[in-house]
Amino acid sequence: MRVLFVDDEPNVLASIRRQLRKSADVHTATSGDEALRILDDLDPVALVVSDMRMPGMTGAELLTRVRELYPATVRMILSGQADLESAISAVNDGHIFRFLTKPCGEEALRAAVAAGIEQYQLVTTRRDLLEKTLQGLVETLNDILGLTNPMARRRTARVRQYAAAIAGALNFPMPWDLRLATLLSQLGCITLPGSVLDKLYAGQVLTADEQRLYARHPEVAAALVARIPQLGSVAEMIGSQQRLDFATLPPDMAAWDQRTTATVILAVATALDELLATGDQPATALQRLEQALPGVPKAVMTAVRAVHLHSAYMDIRFVGFGELAPGMVLDEDVVTETGDTLMFRGEEVTRSLLAQLRPAVQAPDSEGNTVISQKLRVLIPA
Repeated sequence: MRVLFVDDEPNVLASIRRQLRKSADVHTATSGDEALRILDDLDPVALVVSDMRMPGMTGAELLTRVRELYPATVRMILSGQADLESAISAVNDGHIFRFLTKPCGEEALRAAVAAGIEQYQLVTTRRDLLEKTLQGLVETLNDILGLTNPMARRRTARVRQYAAAIAGALNFPMPWDLRLATLLSQLGCITLPGSVLDKLYAGQVLTADEQRLYARHPEVAAALVARIPQLGSVAEMIGSQQRLDFATLPPDMAAWDQRTTATVILAVATALDELLATGDQPATALQRLEQALPGVPKAVMTAVRAVHLHSAYMDIRFVGFGELAPGMVLDEDVVTETGDTLMFRGEEVTRSLLAQLRPAVQAPDSEGNTVISQKLRVLIPA
């Protein structure tokens, strides 16, 4: 496990490296700015131990930044000059795990570092378990949506693709809550009659009652998701996907936090899919998108224009049914030799879907022919 010590005194850092050379992967920095550059290069780092008083960025300021950028990284203070006020600031703003004073004995330092690494492993293990549990729950809900409203399931797959492509064009690593929000963005459509989405995507005018039902689906989904512990941020993104007001956001994207950027990406991806799915050509869809989302920053529209709108960052390949794998997206309907449609264009292949279809598809018919023999055109993440 990597450990980063930050101190403006090189002799102190050299002593620490000697003491811990056999028990940890020790890295050092002589300033807060250098420490942040090293963290960016080495991420993940289990533990950051900082001096308190340093020229430029103080230890309290550094550890507050570390908490914002790398929340799982454990933070400690090792200082011989900290007064009470700065100590309180460090503990409150940086959520310090331990506060050590100089001089710190070798055994005490080793024990503190070992405890910090153990805390990091505990936090990351819990986080990974939570994310995998939530991911499984979300996939199950998405499968249920596919059974009750296949059109909404297909739209989910497209929104997910567009969101990932836009995030990539913005150099924005998709956080876990945005990934889950894309998967659950159409969950509220479970309350819609299938005919509503059929009419919408056929370019037909919805009745007033149908329009009200459709307009409420993000609100319905947000209310359902908000009942799941730890998914409050996901519910907020989903609820805002069709009513985001860009006039309330700072015009400069650099001032946005991660949650705001993720919410914008989902809203833009949803609006873009609706325009494309109802028949607009890409150029027309881009023009209407700016009209539908007044105030959308130019940087976002530049990212959208960089997206391959037909396949949304996916490579096109031809595979046999037996080669289908989770994560692929169908680029054509899957039709049996007898003319029955088993899966639709735009639908994402999942483990549960394959488990349901494989026994029936791979078994030969009464004449010994396979149910599906042709190659299938699919989209695969590039």
